[in-house]
Amino acid sequence: MWKPAGRRGAQPTLQTGGCIFAEAPDRSARQARIFWIADLDPAVLPVDISAAQASGPDSIDLSVLAPWLSLVRSATGQEHALLSDGARHIRIDVEQGSFAQAGPVTIRFHVTGYATARARVAPLRRFLDLVRRGRFSRSLYPPDPRLQRHAALLRVHDAISAGATQREIGVALFGAGRIEKEWDGASDSLRLRVRRLARDARAMARGGYRLLLRKSGHYPD
Repeated sequence: MWKPAGRRGAQPTLQTGGCIFAEAPDRSARQARIFWIADLDPAVLPVDISAAQASGPDSIDLSVLAPWLSLVRSATGQEHALLSDGARHIRIDVEQGSFAQAGPVTIRFHVTGYATARARVAPLRRFLDLVRRGRFSRSLYPPDPRLQRHAALLRVHDAISAGATQREIGVALFGAGRIEKEWDGASDSLRLRVRRLARDARAMARGGYRLLLRKSGHYPD
């Protein structure tokens, strides 16, 4: 199923957000379809797609992917695919062929080299499981332990943009009672924690969000 997910424009760069196209900002997180470029997302799977015999052991009927498939093309003509149920996703770059072609196909996955394989094994398992089961398996998408802190950074950045002081931010995050008791106490650990959150929230807004897809990423100074 071909779903033009957004306006076609110049090849994306870090300066344009690192996405293939700009998603509508009024869409909810579950409705949005974000196509991160492979330079930022090491889990993007490059593939070749070619016609196959229906009875072949490696053939796949692409129609089984239609409920979750969105496709866009970059200015260079390359096809980019996103399979998503709103909560989970698999990003694929098509080097040859197309997900829009009819009939059974063979998909060849580019997984070579130690570091490359480490990043692509999980999305490859998810893709094979989706084709086999016809649904996204929650067990293949374990919770990211960083999400709680990332959510806190978004809250802190919103508060900073609204003109909140660090103490007011602390109240919103940790409650008025704890701030009243510990803000001016013998230990400055709580104030330092809020200060670090404010620093990291500003760094994320300056472009650090592009590193969130990389487990080893850190926010730029």
